[in-house]
Amino acid sequence: MSDTATAIVGGGCFWCVEAAFKELPGVQSAVSGYAGGDTVDPSYRAVCSGSTGHAEVVQVEYETDRLEFLDILRVFFTVHDPTQLNRQGPDVGSQYRSIVLCENDTQQEQTREYMEKLESEGAYDGIVTEVTQLETFYRAESKHQDYYDKNPNDRYCTYHADPKIQKVRETFGQESAEQPSD
Repeated sequence: MSDTATAIVGGGCFWCVEAAFKELPGVQSAVSGYAGGDTVDPSYRAVCSGSTGHAEVVQVEYETDRLEFLDILRVFFTVHDPTQLNRQGPDVGSQYRSIVLCENDTQQEQTREYMEKLESEGAYDGIVTEVTQLETFYRAESKHQDYYDKNPNDRYCTYHADPKIQKVRETFGQESAEQPSD
């Protein structure tokens, strides 16, 4: 069994981000949750109110012999718009902000360097992604785990998650995931 590592990212509704990452070869699990705020053990309803400071995030556990942290960043910055402040598509509020919660200084440095690279290459203009140290990850309620898998015909999922899933399949399929990072 290979070693694993984790990355925690938020780019809008966690249902969509979770579903996209689950398509990536080498991902062991993608768990929806909350992080980045002050409220201890928040609920979905509290986070959606915008009063907790938390963002909807996904904890991605991946095989380190197949993926690197930079691969996770490549997917993350492909499946959401990092230039939208406190929103993604129809989801508005700080709970839907673009955020990378780093477990160590290396992740933080790699994230900042990658964002600078994207900006310098002209991929994005005005990235607003928050980069911060992870304090605590709170797992979301069970009804929010694997939401897309349980509700593939949900209109929100078909409109917002399906394009992200398709982008991962096309851009980061088996061959792409096994190539070295940039």
